Amino acid sequence: MDSTSARPIDRWFASYSGDHRNATNQLIHVVCVPAIVWSVIALLWCIPAPGTWFRDGFWAGMAMFATLLFYYRASRRIGLGMLVMFVVFGLLARTLYADLGRTSLLWLAVAVFAVAWIGQFIGHKLEGRRPSFLTDLTYLLIGPAWVLAKLYRKLGWAY
Repeated sequence: MDSTSARPIDRWFASYSGDHRNATNQLIHVVCVPAIVWSVIALLWCIPAPGTWFRDGFWAGMAMFATLLFYYRASRRIGLGMLVMFVVFGLLARTLYADLGRTSLLWLAVAVFAVAWIGQFIGHKLEGRRPSFLTDLTYLLIGPAWVLAKLYRKLGWAY
């Protein structure tokens, strides 16, 4: 498929893949990118809900919904896979919030976020290339979809 007829998601993945050729860096991303996604959801879960009509997790839900629209528009199958990921990560954040409380979840999410980003930068040091998001912030959204697309390919599924 040439670049003029490729879907936008295919062009994003091709560009992102160009910065992620090293097998170790790819493995680091497969672990760290979902960890970062979960940590962002957990961090947003810790922001108090506005007013009395909304519940804890409101901001995480809003962010997941808005992001899901981006993924679904790019690829329905990626969008559905990200929906599953968001539901699982949202339920995990909710459960930990109920069990640990806001402050402990906040610190756990900060720790996971920091460790996962350190892992990402180690991977890019091994790769010898800068992270894609330094050229375009959209790549912060492409990373999770790229990891999901790798899983789809491994399972023999189209995205």
